[in-house]
Amino acid sequence: MRTPTPLFDYPKYWAECFGIAPYLPMSREEMDQLGWDSCDVVLVTGDAYVDHPSFGMAIIGRLLEGQGFRVGIISQPDWHSKDDFMRLGKPNLFYGVAAGNMDSMINRYTADRRIRSDDAYTAGGEAGKRPDRASLVYSQRCKEAYKDVPVILGGIEASLRRIAHYDYWQDNVRRSILVDATADLVVYGNAERATCEIAQRFSRGETVDSMTDIRGTAFIRRHTPEGWFEIDSTRIDRPGKVDKIINPYVCTNDLEECAIEQQKGQNTATDTEQTQAITILPNPTLTRDKTVIRLPSFEKVRNDPVLYAHANRILHLETNPGNARALVQKHDNMDVWINPPPIPLTTPEMDYVFGLPYARLPHPAYNGAKIPAYEMIRFSVNIMRGCFGGCTFCSITEHEGRIIQNRSEESILQEIKEIRDKVPGFTGVISDLGGPTANMYRLACKSREIEAACRKPSCVYPGICGNLNTDHSALIQLYRHARELKGIKKILIASGLRYDLAITSPEYVKELVTHHVGGYLKIAPEHTEQGPLSKMMKPGIGIYDTFKEMFDKYSKEANKEQYLIPYFIAAHPGTTDEDMMNLALWLKSRGFRADQVQAFYPSPMATATAMYYSGKDPLHKVTYKSDKVFVTKSEEQRRLHKAFLRYHDPNNWPTLREALQRMGRNDLIGDGTHQLIPTHQPKTAGYQSPRRKNSTPARGNTAKQPILTQHTGLPPRQHGLKTTKKSPKRK
Repeated sequence: MRTPTPLFDYPKYWAECFGIAPYLPMSREEMDQLGWDSCDVVLVTGDAYVDHPSFGMAIIGRLLEGQGFRVGIISQPDWHSKDDFMRLGKPNLFYGVAAGNMDSMINRYTADRRIRSDDAYTAGGEAGKRPDRASLVYSQRCKEAYKDVPVILGGIEASLRRIAHYDYWQDNVRRSILVDATADLVVYGNAERATCEIAQRFSRGETVDSMTDIRGTAFIRRHTPEGWFEIDSTRIDRPGKVDKIINPYVCTNDLEECAIEQQKGQNTATDTEQTQAITILPNPTLTRDKTVIRLPSFEKVRNDPVLYAHANRILHLETNPGNARALVQKHDNMDVWINPPPIPLTTPEMDYVFGLPYARLPHPAYNGAKIPAYEMIRFSVNIMRGCFGGCTFCSITEHEGRIIQNRSEESILQEIKEIRDKVPGFTGVISDLGGPTANMYRLACKSREIEAACRKPSCVYPGICGNLNTDHSALIQLYRHARELKGIKKILIASGLRYDLAITSPEYVKELVTHHVGGYLKIAPEHTEQGPLSKMMKPGIGIYDTFKEMFDKYSKEANKEQYLIPYFIAAHPGTTDEDMMNLALWLKSRGFRADQVQAFYPSPMATATAMYYSGKDPLHKVTYKSDKVFVTKSEEQRRLHKAFLRYHDPNNWPTLREALQRMGRNDLIGDGTHQLIPTHQPKTAGYQSPRRKNSTPARGNTAKQPILTQHTGLPPRQHGLKTTKKSPKRK
């Protein structure tokens, strides 16, 4: 793979002479006003068009515009025919297609596979404005519109479906989206580098067939080209010599197989300036740039869940841009080839992307209709990308990568000023300075050599890596400088907080609690029991207790009444009924009433989804004889796990009584303070048996009340506080 060209070093395309559009055009009338006869690139998205750097299509569109291309947007087209996909005419270079900021299936369906009544990324919150599996449908319609125009798929939906993947909604394994969509290329992850490279090469007259060397892309091949070495990993339990370099199972959790951990403490100095590179013995016959790992074929992983888990493990071990190799997976008579991940953006490149001329508003075509997702973020600022937490149920790492990509403080402060001066309705409160995680800004490995060679899925599990720099001083300084800006009354932190990192910096916790908590702080312990926590790759609940002590201490010192809002997951792989019972007892002993409940949602390609489907643990070497993971799949058991989280709801008591009796825990039924639920059922409860088919919620069911995670110690006047419908991003 070639060294990437910096985003701002590409030569400008000739259409730069047309200048900057106030909004990227969505109609021929707007194109006429700009003096365009055609678009070079047409972007198709399942979201309403909001010209803001929190929306992927706006970033890609403005980035291409900055390089001189004329970019049009087709937002939420009528997918029932090709007509709406032709509204801007034939693109000169390519169609760029994405389902939107969210996976279209997760956007439309709940974790219980019920259709949602709204869509936060649509004007007015209206549901039904995009099809299921929107990337597939949009791509096919683009091909129908102009069959000779290349179609490039991107966004999180395509990113998480780049290989054969388990589909929760059909309960089977589907082919790579590249095959089903009949697209020409998939760009995965944050795709600025790949998109710029593709546009530039199309503009020079190259064809899509020649674009096989771009990182962060997937494409179809008929055979492995000459000069490449192919590692066969289509089977497991294969005897023979294990090569410590090319073995796809190499992971720093497997100490006997990892050269880095074997040499740890011998070649690594404590001083960052003096850190020496760890040398991994090379195989003289192989180079990683010309090595591809062959995964089990689509047909094999569809029919063998253990092979699916094996393939998932290999994919996640090949995600570090510093050492990842290409992957290939056969689908029928063709190969889906996946190049290594893109090189992370540098700070100057991040500043460039976020400094593009966004209007920071929805397109005027919506006539002022509120777009809920925009309303949530219009006064927030994204300060970084990526996450090295590695939580198995989360898709952030698979999409954005585990290496943190930071903006400069100057760029962030400039965006705050733009919000202050340009965004209508601003009252002086910045709703968030964050990203996938609130407090990973400028945190990174102490050694670039170690980082480039590391294959750990997480830098903070089972404990914080000794090579990780956890200095929060840059973030503290950013907070202080941001709140000193003229016209800024308050800076809130709404992104999920990684509290195991926070406790390494008491100064950060004090700064956060004293100045940046608006009464409540959201954090996500996810569970209390080691079984499910080990499958999530989350720290033990003792770390939460430590953070809570610090939170309470600094809140008291600041003379503020503030509360933690903990979030938990029900029915995650590895969670037994007893685990959920113990979690419920923990909640009750601390007076928590967790009314905002989330059941595990198996998103494509996530490690926890592989556990859910296969019953195996891809965090460790997968064999047919390896230990099984307990998985909750039945609707009745998933409902029970959610009921344990809402132990205080009388509607759940009959279900919990039956379960506790079955578990031999009658001692937890009664009116004592140590008991979980009472013996008698109140007549006003709107309970309906979970075994009753086609049942609907009773009129008095508390599930219809506004959701709120509350502590029993809250003052009564605060019990009715409004909350958003979206849960925070899990960390």
